[in-house]
Amino acid sequence: MSDRRGLAARSAIGLMWTGLSMGGLAVAELVALIVLARLLAPSEFGLYAAALVVINFSAIFEGLGVAQAIVQRPVVEESHLRAGFTLSLIFSLSMAGLVWWAAPTIADLFRLTELAPVVRAACAVFLCRGISMVAQASAQRALRFRWLAGIEAGAFAIGFVLVGPLLAWRGLGIWALIGALVCQHFVRMLALLIGQPHPKRLLLERRAIGHLLYFGGGFTIARIFNYLAGQADKAVVGRWLGAESLGLYALASQLMTAPAVIVGQTLDMVLFPTMALIQQEPARLARAFRGAVASCALLVLPASVVVMAVLPELVQVLLGPGWESAVLPLQILAAGMLFRTSYKLSDSITRATGAVYARAWRQAVFAFAVGAGSFIGQHWGVTGVALGAVIAVASNFLLMAQLSLRLTGLKWSDFAVAHLPGVALAVTVGGGAWMFAHLLRELHTPPLSLLGMIVLTTAPASALLCWCAPALFLGHDGRSALQVLMSLAPAWLQRRPT
Repeated sequence: MSDRRGLAARSAIGLMWTGLSMGGLAVAELVALIVLARLLAPSEFGLYAAALVVINFSAIFEGLGVAQAIVQRPVVEESHLRAGFTLSLIFSLSMAGLVWWAAPTIADLFRLTELAPVVRAACAVFLCRGISMVAQASAQRALRFRWLAGIEAGAFAIGFVLVGPLLAWRGLGIWALIGALVCQHFVRMLALLIGQPHPKRLLLERRAIGHLLYFGGGFTIARIFNYLAGQADKAVVGRWLGAESLGLYALASQLMTAPAVIVGQTLDMVLFPTMALIQQEPARLARAFRGAVASCALLVLPASVVVMAVLPELVQVLLGPGWESAVLPLQILAAGMLFRTSYKLSDSITRATGAVYARAWRQAVFAFAVGAGSFIGQHWGVTGVALGAVIAVASNFLLMAQLSLRLTGLKWSDFAVAHLPGVALAVTVGGGAWMFAHLLRELHTPPLSLLGMIVLTTAPASALLCWCAPALFLGHDGRSALQVLMSLAPAWLQRRPT
C-alpha cells in the first residue's frame, strides 16, 4: 500500500511540475515572441517558422524511438544504455547530414531562397538532441520530473529571453532566432549530460539493438500516422475550400486543440514512465489507468462545455470582428476535447506495455478516418470538416480505449463508470454556464465582462459541488486522487476537514 501511495504521490508531483513547466513555457514563449517581434521583421519570423516546420517534421524520425524504448524496458542493462547512446548519435548525425544536404531543395519547395543557410544552421539542434537523448530517457525512467521541468524552463529562458533578444538588438535578424534556438538546445544538452550521467562508451550489440529498435520501430510508425492525422483535415480544407477557409479552420483548430495537446502531453510525459514501472503488475496498471481516465474526464468535460457556452464572446475578445463564422466550428471542436486528451492516456499505457504495433495500425486507421471524414465534411464547408474531424478523433479514442482495456483487464463498464462523475459535473456546471451566459446576453453584458462573470461563478460552483456531493461529482477515483493531493499539502492544510 505504501509503495502504491508513494508512486501515486510521485506521479502527482510530476504532473504538477510538468504542468507548471509547460504552462510557464507557453507564457514565456508568448512574451519572448512579443519582445522579438519589436526587434525583427515579419519576413524573418517567416523564415524561422519555415525552419521549424523542417525541424519538427524531421523529429518524427529522429532517434527512431530509442529513448522511448529505454523508458519502457522492464529491465535496463548497461548494454541498452550504451547501444542507445550509439544509435542516438548515429541517427542524429544522419538526420543532420540529410537535412544539410537537402537544404537547397527544401528552400525551393518553400520558394524561399534565403531558407537554405537557416535550415543548415538549425541542424545543430539534431546533434544536441541526439547526444542528450539517453540522458533524458534515464531521467524520465527515474521519475525526475521536477528536475526535467527546471531544465526545460532554464534552457528556454537562456535561449529566448536572454540570448535571442540580445542578438536581435545587435541587428542579427533571423540569426537571432536561430541562435536562440540552438543555444536553448545546447544548454539543455549540457544540463542533461551533467545531471543524469550514463555510460557513454559506444556499443553496437545485436541483442540490445534488437530490443531497442523493435519497440522504436513500432513507436515511429505510429508517430508518422499520428502526424498525418494531424495534418489531413487542413490539407483537405486547403485543397477543396481555399485559402480563406483554411485560415479560418487552421486558427479554430489551433485554438481548440492547443489546450488538449498541452494537457495530453503533460499527462503522457508523467504517466508513460510511471506506468512502465508497473507494466508487469496488471492490477496496479488497471487502477492507474482507471484513475487517470476519471481525473481527465473530471477536468476536461466541464471545461469543454463551459468553453462551448462562451465561445461567441471568446471569439469577439480574442479574434475581434469578422470571425463570427468561426464560432460553430470552434464549438464542434471543443465538444471533442475529451477525445483528444483522454486518448493520450491510452497511448501512454500501450507504449508502457510495449504494444507499439497494435497502436501503430490504430493510428493508421485514425489518419485515414481524419482524411475521409474531412473530405466528406467539406461538402458542408468548414463546419462539416470540423464535424468529420471530431468523429474521427472519437473513433480513435474508442479504438485506443479498446486496446487499453485489453491490456489492463478492465471492462467497458469500468471505463464508462470512470467517466460518470465528469459527465455529472459537466451537465450541472456546464448547463448552468449556458443558462447564465444566455441571461447575461439578454442583459447586453459586454463580452469581456460576461467571460469574467462566467469564470468567477463556474470555478467556485464546481468546487462547491465536489465538496457537498463527492460521491456524485468526484466518484471513487476522484476522491482517491484528491486524497493523494491532500497528502502532499502542508500539514496545516491536512488538518482541515476534507
